Amino acid sequence: MTGSAGGGAVGCRCGCGTGSCLSRVVQSADGRPVRLLASRNYRYWAAADLVSVTGTWMQVLGVNWFVLRETGSATHMGLTVMLHALPVLLLGPYGGALADRLPVRRMLLLTQAAHAALAVALTVVVATGAQLGWIYAISVLAGVVSAVDGPALGRFGGMVSGPRLLGKALANGSLISSTGRIAGMSVGGVVVAAAGPAALFAANAVSFLAVIGALLAIRARELHPLAAAPAAPAKGAVRAGFRYLATQPVVLVTLAVAFVLGSLGRNYQVTMAAMSDGPLAAGPAGYGALSTVFAAGTVAGALLAGRLTLDHRLLVAAGVTASVLQMVAGVAPSLWTFAAALVPIAAAAVIVDTTVSARIQLDTRDDMRGRALAATAVVGALAGIAGAPVLGLLCETIGARGALLLAGAVGVLTCTGAALWFRATAEAAAPAGAAASAVPVPA
Repeated sequence: MTGSAGGGAVGCRCGCGTGSCLSRVVQSADGRPVRLLASRNYRYWAAADLVSVTGTWMQVLGVNWFVLRETGSATHMGLTVMLHALPVLLLGPYGGALADRLPVRRMLLLTQAAHAALAVALTVVVATGAQLGWIYAISVLAGVVSAVDGPALGRFGGMVSGPRLLGKALANGSLISSTGRIAGMSVGGVVVAAAGPAALFAANAVSFLAVIGALLAIRARELHPLAAAPAAPAKGAVRAGFRYLATQPVVLVTLAVAFVLGSLGRNYQVTMAAMSDGPLAAGPAGYGALSTVFAAGTVAGALLAGRLTLDHRLLVAAGVTASVLQMVAGVAPSLWTFAAALVPIAAAAVIVDTTVSARIQLDTRDDMRGRALAATAVVGALAGIAGAPVLGLLCETIGARGALLLAGAVGVLTCTGAALWFRATAEAAAPAGAAASAVPVPA
């Protein structure tokens, strides 16, 4: 079993050692292909996810629009995002420990109800004209709920799909996320103009009912159980999680690649805005067009990820591709050549995200799944908090083109180093495996 305490071997939870359990076609014991959508539980879960993601992006648009309208400051809008991310950064490990120990479906019923209640509170606050401070307070509370909710969602999603179909489920999840983002922002733009942001918050509150309904409708006997962590004090469970991850070099290298690509290669809202406003001279309309093109690229990436083997080679290849294209985008002479580079960049970014999530879950023990997912969320939050200011500073000091070129070069170097490390680890593990297989078995 890979991901054990002495671990470090590159491979899957199934013990194949190659990642082939995430191949394009998954077969049952009798050789017949296993279809993810044939699962009633998964169909309910995926449908609820689409509804909820759409509602979430409607609320994101509504909060940003309301804060910008009230303050006229993009800085205040960024503050709202940061206030939501900070609890995930600080409390995420505790949320992961809870997800590993407590009944995850009950946890999700509570967290989804809490999210719905906070969306109702936003609706009331905005509809009654309350002060902006209430928006900030609700953002912090939503971040606290997300710190617990995120690892629990990841763990429960693995129970719905099972390990053999996890890669396909994650790829479908990326497609759902991209589709929900496009739908939420598109519908939200129409609704906010017609009825104001309070209507968006109310719609998001209703969307959580879909998840609660799916949780109640899913058949427990058809879930794929994961080993639970033993009862322990919260601090002890968090420390145990950190100690475990410290013994998993494959996981640590995967997270390091995710951090570099996430901080310098994934804060596209900064570089797209800087390029549109600066060298490309396209203004707000150009930025809107680039955002649409990027969203289309994420859909393409999600469709492609479902057909690929989500192993470390794919992670490195997608990271190098995105980083090289980032440098190409840095020298793009026009808005449309820049947009053409954005499509494969966005596709590669989704493949990187999907592969990281799959490897983190498959390369760790079941009873550490929540804490491993929490570590991934913390790395993502750090990448967002640190990367956006760094890219902004680079854009101001060496220009938007220089920032893209430098960030892309760092991404290529990081992925190249990771590729060499993964290869060395696999080569070191191969002789040990061969020697073990050559040991005679007593009659």
